Amino acid sequence: MSINEPQSKKVSYADYLTWPDEPGYEIIGGISYLLAAPSRQHQDIVMNFAGEMYSFLQGSTCQVYTAPFDVRLSATVDNEEYQVVGPDISVVCEAGKLDEKGCKGAPDLIVEVLSPSTWQRDRIEKMNQYQKHGVKEYVIIYPNEKILEQYALDEHGKYQIPHIFKEGDIFNSHIFPEFTLKTSDLFF
Repeated sequence: MSINEPQSKKVSYADYLTWPDEPGYEIIGGISYLLAAPSRQHQDIVMNFAGEMYSFLQGSTCQVYTAPFDVRLSATVDNEEYQVVGPDISVVCEAGKLDEKGCKGAPDLIVEVLSPSTWQRDRIEKMNQYQKHGVKEYVIIYPNEKILEQYALDEHGKYQIPHIFKEGDIFNSHIFPEFTLKTSDLFF
């Protein structure tokens, strides 16, 4: 059975740790998914956004990480963790969530750049998990359409109607209001 096919047994992070490093995988709801290699355009967008965020956060307690970077969203022990994602960009402001394996718990900000093979998972399954586990801000970047879709948790722990930024707009982070980025600087 392929690791990318639905399985009768839920896959845990403990199982994941026994797999080879290449290729990469994610686990959502106990189901494993093979990660595709990103395009050059995808990588350029990730580096542009992450670079700007990294510069902005210098001197703060927050850290910026790019994929591959394991985010274990919920459980306290590896064999009970069924949500392991590899966001394109993660910003973590609580040092206690970081360990040698990555992040244990919800990052403060996650950015995903959509790819043809992952857009549905990023827009539905992962967004639902990010909301459920308390990712305060979730940004989805559509490379071909050159837009950003920003979700922020409300006081009830639900994502509100997204704020849409098109090419040429000035993006500002919900949780880091002083962070601004001209969206056209992300695309080439």
